[in-house]
Amino acid sequence: MEKSKIDLYLTTNAKYFEPSAIPIIRQKMEAASDDALLTLQATDLKDPTVVLLVSIFLGALGIDRFMIGDIGMGVLKLLTCGLCGILTIIDWFTISKKVKQLNLSKVSMIM
Repeated sequence: MEKSKIDLYLTTNAKYFEPSAIPIIRQKMEAASDDALLTLQATDLKDPTVVLLVSIFLGALGIDRFMIGDIGMGVLKLLTCGLCGILTIIDWFTISKKVKQLNLSKVSMIM
């Protein structure tokens, strides 16, 4: 795959991944075919900032967990009002990292 395409993808989507994951993604993209780049560009990545804002305003209802596909914890937070706010506060500090890990796993499955 062309180096310019890889650089363009990584600079455009760097906010969706942990900084330590960028070299890993680069290595996988260099070894992948051109079809993989097309699939990557079509992949819907979650924005950690948007999920964090949803977590701040609607986290007690579990909507943030539903957005990242964690249905079980979403239902638990919905039924218990975020375990009386404890899980909600924990998610304020951890949800961005979870979203970035989710995005990395999506990319890893494609490559």
